[in-house]
Amino acid sequence: MKRVLTLIFLICWLFNGMANDGLRHATDVLCLVPDATALGVAIAKHDTEGLKQLGLSTATCLAVNYGLELCIKKDRPDGTGHHAFPSTHTAVAFNGSTFLMRRYGWQWGVPAYALSTFVAWGRVHTDRHDWWDVLGGAAIGAGAAFIFTRPFVKDVDIAIAPTAFGDTGYGLTATLTF
Repeated sequence: MKRVLTLIFLICWLFNGMANDGLRHATDVLCLVPDATALGVAIAKHDTEGLKQLGLSTATCLAVNYGLELCIKKDRPDGTGHHAFPSTHTAVAFNGSTFLMRRYGWQWGVPAYALSTFVAWGRVHTDRHDWWDVLGGAAIGAGAAFIFTRPFVKDVDIAIAPTAFGDTGYGLTATLTF
């Protein structure tokens, strides 16, 4: 975990000195990493319920985000368009991060949130968005995942059997395997 966070810190530090075009292209790609990781983990764990939850949360995230972009005409700080609010890159990144955190725990969620925070910072640093644009995107992405995602529970087997305790006692024995 320390290695992952150290790596993310070093990436942030290196990108800080990078030209805005390089950083913008990096955030274009890195915003997809949490969702791609969530997809890979769900497939590896044969978690079909998780795949459904990820699909619903991502679809909701994108529908709400694009709906707001159509309704709210806010110019980008760099003047390249009028679809600044909310940040789609940040929404997608935080959707995947929140899914990973809620479904599979902090071991997956913390590094994903660090990466999503980097994406949000990069979008502001390159003047593609203001802070409220990325905060709006983060709220939409995290909110959609929070609504649809439930923690992953491995199969639990419960066995209940009648039991006799000598000649005088009867009862039930329950066995829980998890």
